[in-house]
Amino acid sequence: MAVSEEYCSYVLDQLGGVGPVESRRMFGGVGIYCDRVMFALIADDVLYLKVDGSNRGDFEQAGMGPFRPFADKPTVMSYYEVPVDVLENKDRLAQWSRRALAVAERKVSK
Repeated sequence: MAVSEEYCSYVLDQLGGVGPVESRRMFGGVGIYCDRVMFALIADDVLYLKVDGSNRGDFEQAGMGPFRPFADKPTVMSYYEVPVDVLENKDRLAQWSRRALAVAERKVSK
């Protein structure tokens, strides 16, 4: 799950519209946080956002799938790959990311 410094920097720049974001290396990938809440992750130079029933449909409609930490196991996590056209558009990425942040905040408050 290597993450290049260039890709990580690019993603953090693109996420500037969400608010103050920071990254932390973890398990070969990178967690993305806003106000100490993890709402995204990067693995193998791919950005994933946190999902639940409120936003999963947007990702599925775009043909995106869940993060699978182990290629040889059926395990999936509640993070879905961000479509390239969303990643490349700061305004759309901010909208999708704010919804992912809301999902993550709901999970933390339980």
